[in-house]
Amino acid sequence: MAVYNVHERLLAAKQSEVGALIDTLSSSNDLLWPRTDWPPMEFDRPLEVGAIGGHGPIRYTITAYVPGTWVRFTFTGPRGFDGFHEYAVLDVDEDHTLLRHTVAMKTHGAARLTWPLAIGRLHDACLEDSLDRAELACTGTVAHPARWGRYVRLLRGILQRPR
Repeated sequence: MAVYNVHERLLAAKQSEVGALIDTLSSSNDLLWPRTDWPPMEFDRPLEVGAIGGHGPIRYTITAYVPGTWVRFTFTGPRGFDGFHEYAVLDVDEDHTLLRHTVAMKTHGAARLTWPLAIGRLHDACLEDSLDRAELACTGTVAHPARWGRYVRLLRGILQRPR
């Protein structure tokens, strides 16, 4: 199954301000990834091509990085995820920038079920939280904060139960 999933937010901020958020990913001062509510994004070294890491069960390697502009993560797990996810900063005008997150992959095996039934839904909620963090960092407020739906809350409850 082919997956093409895009989340984006138009931010009232200069490209350099939004791009700086990408550069904080996985650092102790991460302003973009919603690490308080989701598994933190972590790597074996600073943000650079070749860094290996991920968040929770989602594993990847940084395969492209242009500081302040774009970072691409190529999936290495879970099994059945064949593709990438990335953040990109797109200049709109002098005072507005589009922050876009894209997943482009083909799923195989069990991932053909886990993506649409669980991981994809959790991903959508996590990415909207990430875009809220970006908006807050750039503007000091979030005009329309993301809200987790009942299904996402149910999945999170199931996943957080002791095993």
